[in-house]
Amino acid sequence: MRPLDGIRVVELAGIGPGPLAAMLLADMGADVVRVDRPPGHPESLPHLVANVAGRNRRSIAVDLKHPDGLAVVLRIVAASDVLIEGFRPGVTERLGLGPEPCLDRNPGLVYGRVTGWGQVGPLADRAGHDINYISMTGALHAIGRHGEAPVVPLNLLGDYGGGAAYLVIGVLAALVRRNTSGEGGVVDAAMVDGVLSLMTPIHQLAAAGQWLDERESNLLDGAAPFYRTYETSDGRYVAVGALEPQFYAQLLAGLGLGDEELPEQFDRSGWPALRARFSDVFSTQSRDEWESHFSGVDACVTPVLSLSEAVQHPHNVERRLFVDVGGSPEPGPAPRFEPEEAREYPPRVSPGANTDEVLSEVGYTTDQILDLRRSEAVAGR
Repeated sequence: MRPLDGIRVVELAGIGPGPLAAMLLADMGADVVRVDRPPGHPESLPHLVANVAGRNRRSIAVDLKHPDGLAVVLRIVAASDVLIEGFRPGVTERLGLGPEPCLDRNPGLVYGRVTGWGQVGPLADRAGHDINYISMTGALHAIGRHGEAPVVPLNLLGDYGGGAAYLVIGVLAALVRRNTSGEGGVVDAAMVDGVLSLMTPIHQLAAAGQWLDERESNLLDGAAPFYRTYETSDGRYVAVGALEPQFYAQLLAGLGLGDEELPEQFDRSGWPALRARFSDVFSTQSRDEWESHFSGVDACVTPVLSLSEAVQHPHNVERRLFVDVGGSPEPGPAPRFEPEEAREYPPRVSPGANTDEVLSEVGYTTDQILDLRRSEAVAGR
């Protein structure tokens, strides 16, 4: 059994952190039912977008603005353990699917909601995306080269680190609390909150006078010559993370600099000279040659792989880090729970693919389902 076997999650379909959070819960064994808009509905998501992070989830297509459609979702909620939604504050309340009506029908429900700015505050009702949320937390300011514009770190930090991951943490904690109290409740996850939580160690270093509020000026932001990337002779890159003195000594030995007179490792005034020296040496061989050269050596030197290369790297292959989903490789479940079980990942389903199946599970008869279809409250295959 997986940890969340027997747990049903209702996911109100959206974009960004909600779908990834749903996928993570599904990977842990939860039965996730995604509530999509009917195809062609003005608020329906494009098929590809609706299926981003969509594995292991079933789909029903419901018109949430149709009275019978709302009743369908509330009936499913009454038979579920978790609801997750990622709309702006007040949207689910206006739909009739806010915490109050849902918890009235199911006091044990864990109602998880994730927003960018939070449920309250001057920006709560404003639109935004990952780049906006990390810009307001200081995280974006800290990433990039000194004297250059901040570098956008994909949408991993706000959407998925500060949003999806913290939503899942909150949902799991609320489920544990429910086991003792019998009561559910609301989990309020905001991307700005999560990103700031992830920034805690950086704030602690700054408070201790060990972090300068400038890009590429610190131990972990690319300023240190032993914690940055270097271009190799083939135009690719290696990543170096030799922070501890014993690893730094291995780095110097591997670069053939062990006997050379160099600045001390943590002497910041000598960092520019060290960076230049390391850059010169790394430029003499290809990325793969350096990977082979440092193989088996604790110098913390690794190749910077592309997306396709990461799928094929021997370490990732042996650990089975990627799974096949409908003929395409995707990162597999994390974390793992031993003993591992062999699993298959079917192709993603289209919106409404499981409408009849799910409605039958919560007590609708065949005739009632046909009536719901005729009224266009629901749709599906």
